[in-house]
Amino acid sequence: MSENFEPRIVAFCCQYCSYAAADLAGSMRLSYPPNVKVVLVPCTGRVDPLHILRTIEDGADGVCVAGCLEGDCHFLEGNFKARKRVAYVQRILNEAGVEDARVRMFNIAASDGPGFAEAARMMTETIRALGPNPLSTKTEKMTEEL
Repeated sequence: MSENFEPRIVAFCCQYCSYAAADLAGSMRLSYPPNVKVVLVPCTGRVDPLHILRTIEDGADGVCVAGCLEGDCHFLEGNFKARKRVAYVQRILNEAGVEDARVRMFNIAASDGPGFAEAARMMTETIRALGPNPLSTKTEKMTEEL
């Protein structure tokens, strides 16, 4: 693993809570790693397992799905569906020999800017310890061989 490795992390954030928390973290000028790229989604319940797997396949070192607090979803059950889908993707990654810690679910309230910053730091540290995405490396090697 390269000592200069900087993880690429994609965060699917629901517009009502976790995206608002990310915005609040920025407004509060809280420091968190710039490795996390936020993707706004209407609800985490709309994040399909294929979205997560494709993100990993396309080279992200980690993916987090960040939604409303459990029981507070604006679409009633969206974050529960997302949690099940994240667990499903983690099982698929395990079966493929990839660390399931590369995909995580976080529940963050809209008023919790510090919570979003902490989740971003935690995810970045976890992925940094795991190293680069092994699927990304395989994809790059296959492309070079063609």
